[in-house]
Amino acid sequence: MNRFSWTISRSSLIVTLIVAAAPLARADVIMDWNAKADAIAAEKQILPAPHSRALSMMHVAMFEAVNAIDRRYAPYKISLSAERSSSREAAGAVAAHDVLLSIYPGLKPDLDATLTNALTPIAEGESKSAGIALGKEAAAQIIQLRANDGSAAVETYRPRTTPGAYVPTVVPLFSTSGAAAPWVMASGSQFRPGPPPALDSEVWTRDVNEIREVGGRGSPTRTPEQTTIGRFWFFVGARTYNPIVRQAALAKGMDLVDCARLFALTSIAGNDAIVAVFDAKYHYNFWRPITAIRNADLTSNAATPRDPSWLPLGDTPMHPEYPCAHCIVSAAISTVLQTVVGDFGEFSLTSPTAPGVTRKWSRLQDYSDEVSNARIWAGFHYRFSTEVGKDMGRKIGALVVATQLRGVEAMAEPKR
Repeated sequence: MNRFSWTISRSSLIVTLIVAAAPLARADVIMDWNAKADAIAAEKQILPAPHSRALSMMHVAMFEAVNAIDRRYAPYKISLSAERSSSREAAGAVAAHDVLLSIYPGLKPDLDATLTNALTPIAEGESKSAGIALGKEAAAQIIQLRANDGSAAVETYRPRTTPGAYVPTVVPLFSTSGAAAPWVMASGSQFRPGPPPALDSEVWTRDVNEIREVGGRGSPTRTPEQTTIGRFWFFVGARTYNPIVRQAALAKGMDLVDCARLFALTSIAGNDAIVAVFDAKYHYNFWRPITAIRNADLTSNAATPRDPSWLPLGDTPMHPEYPCAHCIVSAAISTVLQTVVGDFGEFSLTSPTAPGVTRKWSRLQDYSDEVSNARIWAGFHYRFSTEVGKDMGRKIGALVVATQLRGVEAMAEPKR
């Protein structure tokens, strides 16, 4: 519900009216469709990489639609024009609907119903019609822009083996994600880190021994709180950070255009982080702790003893270890939020993998650091991998904010 007020000068009385169908556009439409996309991912068990792609397309389309009316920020890579009287809420809702429908055509009845609910409160007329047309055009251009982005590449991962020798037959995840077209980076390899440490190095010895002790399923050194946090962050993907972005937008009282921009920036940063980390993961193909610890005798490093029955706290994700994907994404999102929003008070998150637990933070750095530590306590990632992942994420987040959807005033500033 929107609120506006005016002054009745003759009587010097201030009258405030609360109007259900006020002409001011609400930021709710952005967050509503963000939550809808997350709900689809949860219900249909959409994996993190395709969900990230869907979110980035949807939020860029929504931003382009509503920003074309206000012309407050530079567009991404499409050109739209609109009358300022066009309905921002209609434009945003239709853009979101049409993008999601192009990705999930089997959900048409559900998406159509969601759109109807979004459009019904908007008064009929030229403003609404113009907004609908604008939203359709924004969606169509973004769909076309990403039509050949490599996301549909055929998976051809080749397990390494010798003739006749059995290897586990589950094909790893996201082997093609690193070759998909990023939104902002020049390529998936732009921030590819150097190789993981040598297996006889001090860093390797320190970190593999740490995770063997603290990340094992029956670890006597991991505290109960660390165990809870490790399990909490079995939860992965954009559904772990979208609620935080929503809390930031609400805390700052963002209007529709600023909210649309924030979600577009975080979504494309999150998507580029996915591209970058899987480029690096499959480039280095580095072994996970469960493999390394059970095969430690192969390294000829006497300081890293073999444990033939070692298991991590949870089931190891099905892709190479280096770098940490959860770490790069949380750092990218934190960097965008810190730069665009700054501190916004306490924020929290719940997780389906730790029922009844709510994690709370007052600093974005603490949230990002917790994600990294959780992957060590879970037995999934070495500490060096978490640090490398966070560094990559910070660089991606900084690049996104510095180059994309900039304010028109910033764009007009002379270069020094």
